[in-house]
Amino acid sequence: MLETLEGRSLLTFLAVLEEGNFSRAAEKLGYVQSTVTSQIQLLEQNCNQKLFHRLPRGVKPTEAGEQFARYARQFVQLGHSLEEALENLDLPRGTMRLGALESFLVTRMSGFMHDFFTEYTDINLLLETGFQADIVDQVQSHALDFGIVPMDPKQDDLIFEPLIDEEMIVVASKHLADLIENQGWDHISGIQVIGFGSRCVYHTEGLKLLSEMGLPAGIHSNGFASTELVRQVVTCGLGVALVPKISMAQELAQGSVVPLPMPRKITFAHGIVRHKKRVLNTPSKVFYREIVEYFSNASAP
Repeated sequence: MLETLEGRSLLTFLAVLEEGNFSRAAEKLGYVQSTVTSQIQLLEQNCNQKLFHRLPRGVKPTEAGEQFARYARQFVQLGHSLEEALENLDLPRGTMRLGALESFLVTRMSGFMHDFFTEYTDINLLLETGFQADIVDQVQSHALDFGIVPMDPKQDDLIFEPLIDEEMIVVASKHLADLIENQGWDHISGIQVIGFGSRCVYHTEGLKLLSEMGLPAGIHSNGFASTELVRQVVTCGLGVALVPKISMAQELAQGSVVPLPMPRKITFAHGIVRHKKRVLNTPSKVFYREIVEYFSNASAP
């Protein structure tokens, strides 16, 4: 029976039920009466049951008709819900998942987040922090809609859109910087390289650069879980770090840390990465458009 039911016939059935009359139901639906009559007859044939008692001045549902009415209402309501759900697919409403470096989220995303969620109140964002390799893996496995990573992963199944060039600096406390300048790296005991650990591209690149700057081999390096911890440890004079310049803006302005001379400039081209075959929902499409526009405006002269 299911394969023979049509939504139009169910709507006709309910109109007849409400009006108690074929002619009034036809008028309500904009049909001729013969159309209503034929649709009800077809329903009765498909159900193998009489759905209405034909009376001198109208119709009344049979017991089968009353049972049919319960399910017809549910069927029609489900159809309306489906129609509404499909229409809402084009609305910026729903959930998306983003992965990024903790330092990037802290230093670069607060302004964007404020503006974005003020405008799109029905979009939910699930944030995950991690290192480049973790984020790329999760985008490739479709666990994330997007990732923001410090360099192009150069994977055939991914699309990378540059957002902003991140200028990096080597920083130390004013006291430690003076000691390095006056005594050299070899004469300072207990110096450490501070960063986010060996899995972080900042930390790895920092060790290479510091080696070029004269840091002796075998110097201890420490990995910390957050940008704030790195800032605090460096400010206390416990070591040096390669960090995004923006992450130390306040300390640089106050003079509690200073940049060390670098033999070469280092920048990381942060960008948003997504899977080529991922079908983006409407919230993800809106997010992608808005974040690319936001950083494009931020980097404009």
